[in-house]
Amino acid sequence: MYIDRIAVGTHFPDDVNVIVEIPMHYNTVKYEMDKVSGALCVDRFIQTAMYYPCNYGFIPHTVAGDGDPVDALVITSYPIMPAACIPTRPIGILLMQDESGPDEKIIALPTTKIAPEFAHIEDIEQVDPLLKKRIIHFFNHYKELEQGKWVKVEGFESKKKAMTYLIDAASKNEPYRQ
Repeated sequence: MYIDRIAVGTHFPDDVNVIVEIPMHYNTVKYEMDKVSGALCVDRFIQTAMYYPCNYGFIPHTVAGDGDPVDALVITSYPIMPAACIPTRPIGILLMQDESGPDEKIIALPTTKIAPEFAHIEDIEQVDPLLKKRIIHFFNHYKELEQGKWVKVEGFESKKKAMTYLIDAASKNEPYRQ
């Protein structure tokens, strides 16, 4: 896979491509895409008996505070296989801190063309409250058994805040934006 050839999105920031690393409800292996080779590598085994509540991946041509591409959670009805690229529309952002500093995650839905069942959801406030609780619970606890690792979830913010964050993150990678 040539990650550098995958656009940040067609109508950025209203839509963004997400490269899935970990499918929802999958096993407890934490995968990360090697951004140079495109290989899907095992980062570590999650020590808690927990599964990602949504598909997890990253947005190409963005740079988060940790120097990696921006993380994203994609809410779908189905798991998406690792290394797949899915066009999404951001609806919010999860603010959190971990042992390395800020670790925000964009919350996104597939584009309406791909998943029309989510067309009525425009902002994180419209997402099922139980799913939001599951997301917060997962991130508050998934590193508990890993020595020296911790997470503090601060909560969800609006689509507007997510868009501002994405524009800033893409500007840090300007030479490579498509």
